[in-house]
Amino acid sequence: MEYLLTTNRLTKQYGRHKAVNAVNIHIRQGDIYGLIGRNGAGKTTILKMISGLAAPTEGDFSLFGKTGKEAYEYMSRIGTLIESPGVYPNMSAAENLKLKCLAMGVRKKDTIKELLKTVGLENVGKKKVKNFSLGMKQRLGIALALVADPDLVVLDEPINGLDPQGIAEVRETLQKLNKEKNITFIISSHILEELSKMATNYGIIHDGVLLQEMTREELLAKCSERIELKTDDTRKACTVLEGMGINQYKVVDASTIQIFERLNDGGDITMALAENGVKTMGITVKNEALEDYYLNLTGGAENV
Repeated sequence: MEYLLTTNRLTKQYGRHKAVNAVNIHIRQGDIYGLIGRNGAGKTTILKMISGLAAPTEGDFSLFGKTGKEAYEYMSRIGTLIESPGVYPNMSAAENLKLKCLAMGVRKKDTIKELLKTVGLENVGKKKVKNFSLGMKQRLGIALALVADPDLVVLDEPINGLDPQGIAEVRETLQKLNKEKNITFIISSHILEELSKMATNYGIIHDGVLLQEMTREELLAKCSERIELKTDDTRKACTVLEGMGINQYKVVDASTIQIFERLNDGGDITMALAENGVKTMGITVKNEALEDYYLNLTGGAENV
């Protein structure tokens, strides 16, 4: 089985408004998939549909290789934390977990103790959840999502509103679970810089439409410092570059080459191209930050 989860033109429409429009995402076992988008882009709606909390208007999804009604039979293998954690504020973390275990039919000994340790709440004792910090509440929410030992965990904005310490705690918890238990995560966020520290794959959504899917390596390559060369003959230009010992380059289109090494040698590159009869129409050094790339892709900084 190649993918743990895929969606096929997944669509959700409210009246005339398509909150999610024909989205196709692909998630493999072991991925930490970052679903990136502005507030209102459709992230939460997608997560609700693949968690069985909302029905698609059109399209469907495949879960563990099963589609249609068969996919819904595997919902017990998905853990979810969508919007804020559903907890009882006057109960302790252990008591909240006990209720979730009862509801899920989980009776394995030491489950609650193990879950609290997993998310770093093993020392909170009988402290009531209403007295937890926001980061502690989020980690408890993750623990609740882990009841029944899911293969896939769906998290909606788990770092939203957290201070830097809380963000670091949640990030470390998720990375640990992914590495040690091979749990697959799909995490929505509008904070690309933070997700870039843990996600292995990305889907960028805007106005309900999936604009791009890419791996971490592909995203970083798009944002890395590079020379962007515009020329009238990319084929011949590549031959010249290789003759100069430059091999870390990529042909983007019929007139553009991106060069990822010898970034200070623009003059030498231009001269070598001219000596070989290749016209340089433009040569610049670019270094686009992750947030800048995301904003340019989605049309600017408004409403982020």
